[in-house]
Amino acid sequence: MSRTVNCAKLGQELEGLDFQPFPGPLGKKVFETISKEAWKQWLAQQTILINEYRLSSLDQKAQNFLKEEMQKFLFGGEEIDLPEAYQSVE
Repeated sequence: MSRTVNCAKLGQELEGLDFQPFPGPLGKKVFETISKEAWKQWLAQQTILINEYRLSSLDQKAQNFLKEEMQKFLFGGEEIDLPEAYQSVE
């Protein structure tokens, strides 16, 4: 039987992650409160940010930017700063 969490992003009881995605307190918080579906959504957004802004995973500034955007997306209820090409026209 899979583990379930009350997903902080989607507001539902859903299947949880199989393992902590990265070390430290934030990784533990993600593991304990984020569903597989919400994490999948974040990974898609992260890929857009990495590709469009040409971020390097070795660059500390890029790592910090992605960490901040991840926290906004998963826990802040905020929209993340997508590149112009991905922003919807209203």
